[in-house]
Amino acid sequence: MKKISFKLAFYFLLVTVLIESILFISLYTTIVHSRVQEELDALLARGNSHRDVLQKHFDDTTISHVALMESEAETKVIITDANRNILAQSKNINKEMKIHLHTDLSAVPSTGMVLDDHWRSSDYICSISPIISNEEVQGYVYMFLETESIKALVEKITFKFTITALLTVCVSICTAFFFSRIITKPLVRMKKATEKLSNGDFTVVLQTTSNDELGELAASIQKLANDLHYMRQERSEFLASVAHELRTPLTFVKGYADIAKRSHISDDERTEYLSIIKEEVEHLTRLIQDLFTLAQMEQHTLTIEKEHVHLYDYLEKITAKLKPTLASKNMHIHIHCSSLLTASLDKVRFEQVLLNLLLNAYKYSNTDASISIILTQHHGQTVWRIEDQGVGIPEQDLPHLYDKFYRVDKSRTRSTGGTGLGLSIVKEIVELHGGTISIESQLHVGTTVTIALPTN
Repeated sequence: MKKISFKLAFYFLLVTVLIESILFISLYTTIVHSRVQEELDALLARGNSHRDVLQKHFDDTTISHVALMESEAETKVIITDANRNILAQSKNINKEMKIHLHTDLSAVPSTGMVLDDHWRSSDYICSISPIISNEEVQGYVYMFLETESIKALVEKITFKFTITALLTVCVSICTAFFFSRIITKPLVRMKKATEKLSNGDFTVVLQTTSNDELGELAASIQKLANDLHYMRQERSEFLASVAHELRTPLTFVKGYADIAKRSHISDDERTEYLSIIKEEVEHLTRLIQDLFTLAQMEQHTLTIEKEHVHLYDYLEKITAKLKPTLASKNMHIHIHCSSLLTASLDKVRFEQVLLNLLLNAYKYSNTDASISIILTQHHGQTVWRIEDQGVGIPEQDLPHLYDKFYRVDKSRTRSTGGTGLGLSIVKEIVELHGGTISIESQLHVGTTVTIALPTN
């Protein structure tokens, strides 16, 4: 994570410095240009001010007065006639300054102009203001300012900008690394969490207080850890249940097979023991078949092939198969279904659903009880209700009925205990049909299973 922290800080700093550089250069150029332009405008304005006075009184006294005023100022002045002969000048006028007297003045406007603004390469900047009287040029006022003052001003601005830029870069560096650590810190925690998950440790706890993408990622990893933890527990319980379910009938088969091999037992006893062995083998066969069905569901290879079914005839055939079994308890199944009702479903798979539910109702009902199958259709759905008069299911067990190998009857007797997979398979088949299943029960009153399937 140090690499990503460094990368984030580096890229953040690079972008920040790039933006700051553009802004600093733009601001620096604007300020310098503005300050230099102010000096140029001030020099021209000063020359125009002298020109305005001289236009009113263009005589030796006024000329000398103007030159005297500039003799103690930072600026210098040269006053010439129309032919650019010097009439007066302030002190410290050198030859370089007098060179400007020979500049072409054909383009000089009446408002004056800057003759030389090359402050970086020249020693002076210069402006000219024509003295016009009666619409004729009487002379010119040349103003000079040493560029050293401008250069000093620019150096001062440059120094301040350099200090500010360095401080800004330092702050940007600190900020970049600070925020990169803030961003990468949860990533480091998530990396450690995923390493724990890869090592089989699912006891991962991640804080998910933030509402951004990192918070969503942390929540996803936490959910993954919880799901894996649950799946590992479920797998352990599943394997333990499978081992138990296989061990019990195999123990019976082995035990009774050893007894049946004894030579001194009677034929009736041997027949009884072989019948028990046959029952346990059938139990194993059902368990293996249920496990195979569950495996198909887990791999999404269990397919549903729907066809058009007349529901009353379909139920008559299924209940007919159960009549011998129900007769042992003198139980009856009552079908409440219109002979005109039809629906689209997988006949084989849904028969598995109905047989499972009806056999459950049989196992947990008393003698002379009855089972009702009620079918209705409305709003594009076929609703199946299977009601029994059995012992009922405790309320605390209802949420767990679809768990694999879960039994309300914890005694696991061979007479009442199935494989514990039936309702899990029932739920999967119903959902593959696009339907829903719900179970309501009341102790010592009975249980009602409601299945809602799309009609088509």
